[in-house]
Amino acid sequence: MLKLIFYGHTGSGKSTSAQIARDFFEGRTKRVVVLKLAQPLYELQQQFYQIAGQGIDFYAQDQILLEVIATQLRRISPTSIINHFVQRLLVTEADVVINDDLRDVQVDYPALKQQGFRFIRIFCREDIRLERLWQRRDHSVVVRSTTTTDLDTIAHNILIDNSDGNIDILRAKIHHELEAIL
Repeated sequence: MLKLIFYGHTGSGKSTSAQIARDFFEGRTKRVVVLKLAQPLYELQQQFYQIAGQGIDFYAQDQILLEVIATQLRRISPTSIINHFVQRLLVTEADVVINDDLRDVQVDYPALKQQGFRFIRIFCREDIRLERLWQRRDHSVVVRSTTTTDLDTIAHNILIDNSDGNIDILRAKIHHELEAIL
């Protein structure tokens, strides 16, 4: 099983890159699954909104709320999020597992490294990242998250610059790297 993590700051293009990778592997008849570390956070976010009498799409992001939930889960049990992820990873029958929401360097990163994931760092110029972030229309936005300040300490296997804003160039860069992996 090939295990890939696309990581970087919010708005850098992680999810877009993960989707490009998914399409790449599915085009080669591989079974692909995108597993989110934040799956339990989205479930809890959904409950918050339901109790508040508001609707929210499941993967919509109220970034302030998601960070609060993650912080409190980690306070109660530092390994709760990664344990939930690994349980789902162990039962998947996919040929390729992709993750695009790694934020925790202290607990999640070492556990994912131990699970054999390869780390693909997606980055872009700060002005472009901020522009993309505001265009997403999330329910709330955290521009400088304390949860991602240590991302630079993650040892990447691949580094992709997504500063040019051209999806075809990004696709070509990702395809080139994935061809090398295969």
